[in-house]
Amino acid sequence: MSSSYRGLILDFGGVLTTRMRLNGQAFERSEGLTPGAYFHALDEHPDGVRIYADLEVGRATQEEWNQVIGGILGIDPTNLMQRALANLRPEPVILAAVQRAREAGVKVAMLSNSFGLEPYNPYEALGMYDAFDAVILSEVEKVRKPSPEIYRRTLEALGLTGPECVFVDDHAENLPPAQALGIRTIHHTTDPEATAAQLDALLARAAA
Repeated sequence: MSSSYRGLILDFGGVLTTRMRLNGQAFERSEGLTPGAYFHALDEHPDGVRIYADLEVGRATQEEWNQVIGGILGIDPTNLMQRALANLRPEPVILAAVQRAREAGVKVAMLSNSFGLEPYNPYEALGMYDAFDAVILSEVEKVRKPSPEIYRRTLEALGLTGPECVFVDDHAENLPPAQALGIRTIHHTTDPEATAAQLDALLARAAA
């Protein structure tokens, strides 16, 4: 690498994996839930919002999340996170772009607001650890996106500065704190081919 972009930082759920909404909809069908019930429990129910926020920064365990979300939905809480993520798969187009970046000498990090690590570790289950030079999880760091601190820690883990890195996330609200550190950002939507093409173009220029 001879110029600006020497690092690549990617979100996990919905970027390195298939779409979170499609996974959630499949979970609702498998559990016989009313369409939208799972998303309401996570995003709108006060107890659901609280427990997810606490899980992400290590104030609550995955087992506690299972109990609370299971209670809201009226379903068996046993291994609920594992069941809730059962339809999530690695996104091969993005992972291929990650591999191309690493082969070109780019350092690559995964930066995720945590789903918890015990009893179910989705990062291990989907084979993510070996694909990255650094794995930054909010549960471990005790701080979550979009706090600027977790971006700073990711840069430290890579040994790079903000202007040397590109960050990809599917939540627009997570991008401005990275931009404030000089990181180039890409808002991933629903088209992994388009995101991979953007990455290839940026990193090709960096390697030229």
